Amino acid sequence: MSEFNKDDYLNDLPDSADFASADGQAAQPEQSNADNADPAQQLEDDMVRDAAVEQSDDKSDASEKADKAEGDADADADDSLTPLGKAKKEAADYLEALQRERAEFINYRNRMKKEMDRARQQGIIDVLTAMLPALDDVDRIREHGGEMSDSFNAVVAKIDKAFEKFGVEKFGLKGEEFDPTKHDAILHKPDSNVDKPMVDTVVEAGYRINDRVIRPARVVVASPQE
Repeated sequence: MSEFNKDDYLNDLPDSADFASADGQAAQPEQSNADNADPAQQLEDDMVRDAAVEQSDDKSDASEKADKAEGDADADADDSLTPLGKAKKEAADYLEALQRERAEFINYRNRMKKEMDRARQQGIIDVLTAMLPALDDVDRIREHGGEMSDSFNAVVAKIDKAFEKFGVEKFGLKGEEFDPTKHDAILHKPDSNVDKPMVDTVVEAGYRINDRVIRPARVVVASPQE
């Protein structure tokens, strides 16, 4: 094996001048093309390209910033809280949801109560309307002084008490002022003793529940003479 000679090894390496010459020859075509181009046109093209790139970057940055701001708003609010603050916020959210559910339940309960009251009242009206002919007959017997047995009187008293329990009120009395909202005048007769229309005779009593008239009282009206 021959001995390694440092000087021979270094002499065999290519000179840096050779590399510089090769690089110069490779770059010569590009430099030639650059020299042949119009400097003004090249400057204009570079400015247009740079402006387009800058505008695209601005739009992209603005969109990213908007998305990031929108997405991080809630996170920033929560991150700024201490663990105790986060617990309080969570408790407040649950309380708000509970109060909202409670308000909806109260509205539902009130609505159902009103519907039940209307249904209950309508049921009473239906029963009362069906019994009106029988009640009119009882009133006629009383008016004409007919005799009724004690057992029948007891039944009539129970009926009156039951209607009173459910808010049913009978109205229409002789001598009261005529009111077209609750009286049905079947006849008008002149009377020199009155100065305004008055109920002279009650033909059929009227019935109402609270302020709702179920049937107006059918009456004969005494009217002032002209």
